[in-house]
Amino acid sequence: MKKRIYLSVPHMGGEEETFVRAAFASNWLSTVGPELDAFEREFAARTGRPCVALASGTAALHLGLRLLGVGPGDEVVSPTLTFVASVNPIVYLGARPVFVDAERESWNLDPQRLADLLAARAAQGRLPRAVMVVHLYGQTADMDAILEVCQRHEVPVLEDAAEALGAEYKGRPAGSLASVSAVSFNGNKIITTTSGGMLSALDPRWVEKARFWSQQARDPGIAYHHTEMGYNYRLSNVLAAIGRGQLRVLDDRVRRRREIAFHYRDAFADLPGLTLMPQAPWGLHTNWLSVFLVDPARLGADRDAIIEALAADDIESRPVWKPMHLQPLHAAAEHHGGEIAEDLFQRGICLPSSSSLTDEDLARIIAVVRAVARPRR
Repeated sequence: MKKRIYLSVPHMGGEEETFVRAAFASNWLSTVGPELDAFEREFAARTGRPCVALASGTAALHLGLRLLGVGPGDEVVSPTLTFVASVNPIVYLGARPVFVDAERESWNLDPQRLADLLAARAAQGRLPRAVMVVHLYGQTADMDAILEVCQRHEVPVLEDAAEALGAEYKGRPAGSLASVSAVSFNGNKIITTTSGGMLSALDPRWVEKARFWSQQARDPGIAYHHTEMGYNYRLSNVLAAIGRGQLRVLDDRVRRRREIAFHYRDAFADLPGLTLMPQAPWGLHTNWLSVFLVDPARLGADRDAIIEALAADDIESRPVWKPMHLQPLHAAAEHHGGEIAEDLFQRGICLPSSSSLTDEDLARIIAVVRAVARPRR
């Protein structure tokens, strides 16, 4: 029987087990311990910012929005082309998402549409509480343009780098570009702690506030005394041990994911109508997922036909994220544009991208895609 090929799976580097054994030997198995402290120090050294390790990327977004003062009745601007986990924390806090279309160059939040929206809101005297930027599929948004317009209107920015650890924008690491940021270590990400996330911020006091909230907001002292709402959001020492090992292979994982994306690109170079997601000129794209855009008229097959053919060979693939303004959950939300996001959803396909894929795996995937194509030249 053929083995199943998944979209994106964990890839251990070898040192993870050593650190996990140390965690077990020390008996620090809860949400405190030396591996957790070391993981935060090592992550901060990479991004240049203080950070706090949390139970998920969603938890990091939730606390990040709270740090920016988001609360009931507020508006938060978000790209419509994203995973729902980016948007859910806005609703957790009683706020309302306002969705903005993608731009073609990177598939991320369109800076011009954002500028138009903020100018209109400023004229009405009702600016949003915050703007959330999502770096999609391992590629950063055009942050200079976005930060400039947000600073002009004094609207803070939360950087959702859940999909983009290891990416760069003009030489600066993703997750260090806005005042507060979040990354994810979910099992499908470029490195993983099986589950988990990290919040980073420019202001160390914000990090300590998030740490306080993440530990049930227990006030100092021997009594269990609470004056603020808190959450059970801290990462465990054992999972942090996995993260320490994974950080050591991050650069290798980025290199391999890029190799896989470009291998697909070259293998499909003679097929009209099948193109790799744009590689924006402003930074290093990790290609966390190898995403292609299908032109059915030229390829002779649509996105769904490719997904079905791959599934028949026990190979997992997925569409591009379904835009938030098309989701029943957010049917009543305001949105600006959406045509580009809808087109990318209708024609975009994510191919298997695990850094552990073998040459044989890649050849099998490529053969299936090529077999379903009927190019019209």
